[in-house]
Amino acid sequence: MEDVDAAGLDFWSFVALANRRLAQEYGFRHQLATEVLLTLNRASDLVTYDLEAAVHRPRGRSWSAFRLLFVVWLAGPLEPTSAARLTGMSRAAVSNLVKSLVADGLLDRVPDERDGRSVQLSLTEAGREEMVSVFREHNEREFGWTNALTETEQRILVMLLGKLITSREEFGTRSRR
Repeated sequence: MEDVDAAGLDFWSFVALANRRLAQEYGFRHQLATEVLLTLNRASDLVTYDLEAAVHRPRGRSWSAFRLLFVVWLAGPLEPTSAARLTGMSRAAVSNLVKSLVADGLLDRVPDERDGRSVQLSLTEAGREEMVSVFREHNEREFGWTNALTETEQRILVMLLGKLITSREEFGTRSRR
């Protein structure tokens, strides 16, 4: 095992180290797969943290709360199960968020007219106003992140990520839905 000065590693030198050690010391064959997913996860973490820290936390909201409000804003009214599927969150996480967002006056939770056992989530007027306001700032921040890529590169990235997402069922991956 090679000696490593961990304090001198940055993300990219760690990825190179991981590739080298995984292949040479452990005999793993798919270093590029590891590199792709390490990079994808790092990019996702950086963007999510930045959007939450710069846009949502100053307004007293979490990233999860924004995701739920965003889905209900654009697709609602909808059942919590549909909201969970569209946000990628568990049904329990959505249920917990709904309680606080209803208490904050941003969401309405009303019995479903067709199925009395279910409820429908929709934004209140205050919720709509907040989403229009917050998304203006959020969208400008998104543009700042994606502006490093040309429009064509952005479309290719969306296409490639879509391919990763839709091909996952070929090898029995797990997901929340």
